[in-house]
Amino acid sequence: MPNAPAPRLLEGIKIVDLTSVVFGPYCTQILADMGADVVKIEPPAGDIFRYAGTPAKTPGMGGPHMTLNRGKRSAVLDLKSPEDACLMHALLRDADVFIHNVRAAAIETLGFGYAALRADLPGLIYVHCVGFGSDGPYAGLQAYDDVIQAASGMTSFFSRADGDPRPRYVPSTIADKIAGMHAAYAILAAYIHKLRTGAGQHVEVPMFEGFVQFLYEEHLFGATFDPPTGPVGYSRQIDPARQPFPTQDGYISIVPYTAESWAAAFTVLGAPNIFDRPEFATPADRAANVSALYAEIAKLTPAATTGHWVRTLNAARVPAMAVRDLSDIMADPHLQATDFFRRRTHPTEGDYFATRPPVRFSAALDIEVRHAPLLGEHTAEIREEKKDVLF
Repeated sequence: MPNAPAPRLLEGIKIVDLTSVVFGPYCTQILADMGADVVKIEPPAGDIFRYAGTPAKTPGMGGPHMTLNRGKRSAVLDLKSPEDACLMHALLRDADVFIHNVRAAAIETLGFGYAALRADLPGLIYVHCVGFGSDGPYAGLQAYDDVIQAASGMTSFFSRADGDPRPRYVPSTIADKIAGMHAAYAILAAYIHKLRTGAGQHVEVPMFEGFVQFLYEEHLFGATFDPPTGPVGYSRQIDPARQPFPTQDGYISIVPYTAESWAAAFTVLGAPNIFDRPEFATPADRAANVSALYAEIAKLTPAATTGHWVRTLNAARVPAMAVRDLSDIMADPHLQATDFFRRRTHPTEGDYFATRPPVRFSAALDIEVRHAPLLGEHTAEIREEKKDVLF
């Protein structure tokens, strides 16, 4: 008799997901990729982020939805309706996790606050995705990625590097996705706690605090100490000269991080005697004058092509990569070799590309997850599953 297929890592874990846009859906996408059964609860109009991106064959099946909500089932429920609220309670009765990003007052009005559920569902892991922690003066304020980038100081980073005083956003939903990863590990930690104790708990994941913690691991810098030993901001990362270097045909990133790699880099670049200069003579001198070293590299790299420098620097064990445009990444040879962008065929949307989960587990099969669902695609299926337990 053939062996049964190995279960996926999170197979059997049930998650009821009442989140929208990016923060919560990115968290549950990570968990769905590992095999969790995620039921995405949507209002009749659907998650607003379904409509982001270029027009799709089917309204509500935009590109970001295809990536963020893969592996999930979609059920349309109006939680103000007694019938649908009853179905929601039935879903929660055997769920391991309930995650949502509804304001506390609103979710309590609907009857799905933690206090209302805890008595009947003591093992439920209740995860609230919020913009700001509930114990501070910003509690309850709305938060989107741009708001968090501004509040965290992220928008000032470019000014420190290039001298342009205008604050600017990073062109990515970076705060949402960082918060989503915080939520994913928080759920796994709470689930381990439940395995040990049998008890669920309330977990609050604030985007603001999560992003500030992420940014200031290194950027607290001199302000780490009291009194401060220097300014806030990791000097190496906000150094104006630490930028991609020009070549004959483009740009290259070169990171000579150690003493050995600095020496190797200048040997490859054709200036092996640069450390004879007094301002670069010792490691302390080089650290104090690192901007000048970057400037010297920028003078040397235009002598050859990006491809030449990537080959010769990597051969000398100096970290270096070509600077690519956003539109070029799908042609990257490493990502092509690792089958990172996988062509799949959606039943209604046709061919599309799905990114491969980046983490590899030797104990788990690499199994493709289900396609992103149509709005309400699984509502009837879920009602049928719960028909015997509705109350």
